[in-house]
Amino acid sequence: QVQPVESGGGLVQPGGSLRLSCAASRSRFSMVTMGWYRQAPGKQREFVALITHDGTTRYADSVKGRFTISRDNAKNTLYLQMNSLKPEDTAVYYCNDLANIDWGQGTQVTVSS
Repeated sequence: QVQPVESGGGLVQPGGSLRLSCAASRSRFSMVTMGWYRQAPGKQREFVALITHDGTTRYADSVKGRFTISRDNAKNTLYLQMNSLKPEDTAVYYCNDLANIDWGQGTQVTVSS
């Protein structure tokens, strides 16, 4: 029951930027696809972006061109660079593998003027 640990969230104005980090165990992180998900109040958790072990990426249409997912396999760390943030991006952001079994606490991102 090892949970990933998300960090880097906060309050930012529209148009601003944040960089989220996700620390995972080697056994969980190594050689697997990892992704970012988010859940806004009253909404279902939704897919944001994913990255395979060898660097292939995919994004939700709502964030494409604004967010960039990356990973550092040596540090067992996943990142999400979030630029040009919009109020609609406000949510709790989570990282996980594609099995989506063990969820961490997430990190709150609030975009508001």
